[in-house]
Amino acid sequence: MSAPSGPVILHATAVAFGTAGLLIRGMAGSGKSTLALQLLGLGATLVADDRVIATPTEGSLTLASPDATTGMIEARGLGLLRVPTCRAVARAVVDLDTVEEERLPPLHETVIAGVRLPLIHMVESAAFPSMLRLLLLGGLVHDS
Repeated sequence: MSAPSGPVILHATAVAFGTAGLLIRGMAGSGKSTLALQLLGLGATLVADDRVIATPTEGSLTLASPDATTGMIEARGLGLLRVPTCRAVARAVVDLDTVEEERLPPLHETVIAGVRLPLIHMVESAAFPSMLRLLLLGGLVHDS
């Protein structure tokens, strides 16, 4: 694990199922808000859209929204929507800029603000939002 650091503001979007947070990152226009909207439709709660405050706390990463954008998410072609929000503890990071090519990929990791997290590459499947929901609610099965 990298040396601990203070809060960072990330160009990302985050949602949560309960307190299990998912950080969605990617370049501008990559679909962060769109994926978040799909996850909200599956029962997630918005943490933050476009900017996320990530604070390392005792080996975990707490995700929150900057005050200026709390409770808002961009729905491209419609406008800004008001939605309920929460704070969450990051359980995984999705990278929309890298497409997963393998059927059963190896585990990927990333480090944010000194905290190591599982990294999920974009899966080009209509089921991807459901896969992410199930990942946060139940986890992956790993070979022992």
